[in-house]
Amino acid sequence: MVKLDVITTRGGDAGETSLGDGTRIRKDALRIEAIGTVDEVNAVLGLLRLHTTCDAELDPILARIQNDLFDLGADLCVPGEAGDRLRLAMAQSVRLDQEIAMLNGTLPALRSFVLPGGTPGAAMAHLGRTVARRAERLVVALAAEEALNPEAVRYLNRLSDLLFVLSRRMNGNGAGDVLWAPGATR
Repeated sequence: MVKLDVITTRGGDAGETSLGDGTRIRKDALRIEAIGTVDEVNAVLGLLRLHTTCDAELDPILARIQNDLFDLGADLCVPGEAGDRLRLAMAQSVRLDQEIAMLNGTLPALRSFVLPGGTPGAAMAHLGRTVARRAERLVVALAAEEALNPEAVRYLNRLSDLLFVLSRRMNGNGAGDVLWAPGATR
């Protein structure tokens, strides 16, 4: 259980922070960039949920994903790929696969690439998708330098796919998608 009595510790005033195992590292380290970007995805999903509060199907999915993202942050804050610490599990990525299939099953096939936009909720889902892709790139870069739980990359890859499908769902099941018109502004 987490207990936070003091929020301002001043421990980071010199530009360092502590990992979950107590190791101190610079705040601009790749690991901290990855953790921070996962947190940013979570914040975007918090905003996206403002557009799903009345949707009994989508809002619980996003609420669970927000919790998964905290699990991912906990995983990333302790170096290594295994151990007795909280690690993202394959079941969490599998669940995203299932939700992608379920949501995509009701959408018409795409005949063009989709531009970010449409409804406010769809635009927010697209923003979440792009931030998830950035988090994925950072985690891939971190994994090239040191051992990580491979589920971290897999989960972020699936999450961005889910957010794309969710954006189409929030655009009237694709009817309000903003489609790319190649060369239209030449």
